[in-house]
Amino acid sequence: MITWRRLDERDFPLLREWLERPHVARWWNHETSAEAVARDFGPAARGEEPSEDLLVFLDGRPLGLVQRMMLADYPEYVAELAPVVAVPEGAMSIDYLIGDPQQVGRGLGPRIIRDIIERTWEELPAATCVLVPVSTANRASWRALEKAGLRRVAEGDLEPDNPIDDRAHYVYRIDRSTQPDQDGPAPLRRATTG
Repeated sequence: MITWRRLDERDFPLLREWLERPHVARWWNHETSAEAVARDFGPAARGEEPSEDLLVFLDGRPLGLVQRMMLADYPEYVAELAPVVAVPEGAMSIDYLIGDPQQVGRGLGPRIIRDIIERTWEELPAATCVLVPVSTANRASWRALEKAGLRRVAEGDLEPDNPIDDRAHYVYRIDRSTQPDQDGPAPLRRATTG
């Protein structure tokens, strides 16, 4: 069973480990010092930032991270996206990683994405759609989005997370009115621990 809860400061050492793993570092390209993790993830963990960082568990064991945000809370990001894709009122975005390399390639990415989108519709009535930009080079990520039911709606140049990548990105979208596959995995459940 997949569950989740808000990331908090006690999770930072684990998050640092994940960010240092090659399969995550390639795409997230994040500083991994304790100070950098606290600086960049601390505000959301303390509720000082409008975005959410959610720790995902598989059968009670930490599996990965999902970041969820209302795009309107980040006007600079909306301004970057606007030349590539229309950003409607109520648009959300997500980012995600599977930290445990043993769990990569097992179909968990699409399952997590479907589940967090389902939760978004339940928890955030103002959310109208989810837009996810992804580097065209990150095939595993955009294939996970497709398997989760998102459709590619745009292609254009955006600032890459990793400077070794070019600016080419796809943008994927799913709307509130889009129903998830009824034969898909069970919905994500909130963790009762922590």
